Amino acid sequence: MGYYMHNVPGRLRIKSPVIKNNKNVADELKKTLSMVYGVATIDINLITGSLIVNYNPKVVKYTDIVNILQRKGYFDASKAIGYDEYVHRAASKAGSLIGKSLFSTFAKTALEKTPLSFLAILI
Repeated sequence: MGYYMHNVPGRLRIKSPVIKNNKNVADELKKTLSMVYGVATIDINLITGSLIVNYNPKVVKYTDIVNILQRKGYFDASKAIGYDEYVHRAASKAGSLIGKSLFSTFAKTALEKTPLSFLAILI
């Protein structure tokens, strides 16, 4: 998955392939964002490329944080999907995997018996 952004006042989550498995970028992000007045905590998951910024919305806007990330080249908001699209894609992927697994199980069972039983499953 590429870029993702979700914000509720006081908490911004961003996923970026630029952050994923890149400790140097994570260190630079923490250093940069920790200097922003109003940012309370910064949590980075290198495995997923996820960045969570807890901030005071009365002091700093989430768009200011996103702009900093974009200027540094760590995030591209124009390519980011939102929460609804993220959930939809995850559900579609899970559904596809489950469907393939079920078909594989049925096909294996049918082929272990006779070609006619395989046809019966398809019908």
